[in-house]
Amino acid sequence: PAITGFLHLGGLRTALYNYIFAKKHRGTFILRVEDTDQNRVVPGAAEGIEEMLNWAGIPPDESPCRGGPRGPYVQSLRLELYRGASAALLQSGAAYRCFCSPRRLELLRREALRCQHTPRYDNRCRHLTPTEVAQKLSQGLDCVVRFRLEKGVEPFQDLVYGWNKHEVAEVEGDPVILKGDGFPTYHLANVVDDHYMGITHVLRGTEWLTSTSKHLLLYKAFGWEPPQFGHLPLLLNKDGGKLSKRQGDIFLERFVRDGFLPEALLDIVTNCGSGFAEKQMGRTLEELISQFEIGRITTHSALLDLEMLPEFNRIHLTRHIENEGLRQRLVRELQELVKRVYGDQQVDPDVLEKEYVERVLLLRKGHISLLKNLVSSDYSYLWVRPSVSRQQLQMISAEVDEIGKLVLGLMTRQAATLTLEGLNKDLRNLQKQTRETKYSSVMQLLRLALSGKQHGPGVAEMMVTLGPKEVSGRIHRALCS
Repeated sequence: PAITGFLHLGGLRTALYNYIFAKKHRGTFILRVEDTDQNRVVPGAAEGIEEMLNWAGIPPDESPCRGGPRGPYVQSLRLELYRGASAALLQSGAAYRCFCSPRRLELLRREALRCQHTPRYDNRCRHLTPTEVAQKLSQGLDCVVRFRLEKGVEPFQDLVYGWNKHEVAEVEGDPVILKGDGFPTYHLANVVDDHYMGITHVLRGTEWLTSTSKHLLLYKAFGWEPPQFGHLPLLLNKDGGKLSKRQGDIFLERFVRDGFLPEALLDIVTNCGSGFAEKQMGRTLEELISQFEIGRITTHSALLDLEMLPEFNRIHLTRHIENEGLRQRLVRELQELVKRVYGDQQVDPDVLEKEYVERVLLLRKGHISLLKNLVSSDYSYLWVRPSVSRQQLQMISAEVDEIGKLVLGLMTRQAATLTLEGLNKDLRNLQKQTRETKYSSVMQLLRLALSGKQHGPGVAEMMVTLGPKEVSGRIHRALCS
């Protein structure tokens, strides 16, 4: 990736397909950072991209941070390699020096646009003689190196799009491969790096498909064997529009901040695309690797429906809760969330005990999409014990003592078998044992005693989630206050 910003969903999808292809074939997944356009480099972006790949569970085997035998992995540290390659092309005549000023190039561009043509360089400096080149160099004129495009390119077989051929010389001017500042352009740097790093396969976005013939001409000029290329179709919004980076809602940092699991993101970006026998929600990374076949990738754009992400996350969060090791991490995360959200509301230490938090997770499994749902206002009763007086409860029913005793007795009898269905039935029977309190009033009284609120989840659901010990404690405190 170019380090002009942070990793977004499109970049994640490209990295993921490279990762699962490499792992499927027992290969090496390499992260190489493109920073040849120094004006567009964002400080910290390189580290941020690698950090996000690690978070997503698809860490590179070789990278700027990890190192490796094919380094350095930052292109600005490989400038001598590109200059040497450029010199070799100049020597063979496959490239030439161009002395055209930025002003002349801008006038060419404007004229092309005025005539409704695609802007292209007119290859003027291609025809300079060695004497003319030497003369301009002796005058200290600025120059770039351009690659000489030739007609009659050979077709190549793309791993996704099949046989392709783009007569680049007919529609483009000779491209710059080495800029005046000594930095290469993408075209030269990628070809040189792929060769010297021993790259065998490249999966990249479809926007590079038409440039591949140009890159293959470079390989031919060097006399090198090119890697195999596969171009991934565009990742679009569900309405067919481009994912907007400006909105800031497709960068991975946003999903990390909102509490989404990396597995959910990997699942949704592969589910909306292709490369697998069938669409299936809930696939793990191991399943993605085992099921992936590059021949199954279609050329249709992948339509990403982010409104479905909470459902994908619910499925993977449920799996995490069911797994003993992963559940313990969730317990710690939830404890920290509770402290952060309710820390100033006198959270009792008992409701932060591991056993209690773990019970809450297991009972809410499948009902929540994000861990942070459990610290929303709907679930505040789980963490903040209400301050409710006996007098408040008496305003709902004069039989507050009788109802309290009946509930305490119920909690003692049902301690081991507290279920939603059983509790709803028991609460109906409990109301029949009162003299004049209606069922709705019993529910209102219990909801207030347990949560301090007039509205919220069903009373039976609250009691099951809180558990017999916590329910009994809250009822007892309310009666004695």
